[in-house]
Amino acid sequence: MTLPDERYRAVVQTRQFLLRLLTTPRIPKAVKAEARSCLRHYPSDWDMLRAAQGAPEVFAERMEDLHRFIAQGSRQAAEAEDDEDEELMRGYREL
Repeated sequence: MTLPDERYRAVVQTRQFLLRLLTTPRIPKAVKAEARSCLRHYPSDWDMLRAAQGAPEVFAERMEDLHRFIAQGSRQAAEAEDDEDEELMRGYREL
């Protein structure tokens, strides 16, 4: 499960990566052209702030500590349940 702040950070960091590709020497021209093409309509920092304001359940610049704590606990509980289901299925296969 991806949290809203993780999703926000991924988009922002991807934009930074694409920008670095454009200024890094020894990157093939074709790769730089593809990065430039991707960036043409890629969301800017301003766009991301607006997205976070308009859809905080999807994008959040940062999460409150309590909300993050609860979300991580929910994620861990879901993963533990998946592990239990897998263990149960393994037991059935061995029968």
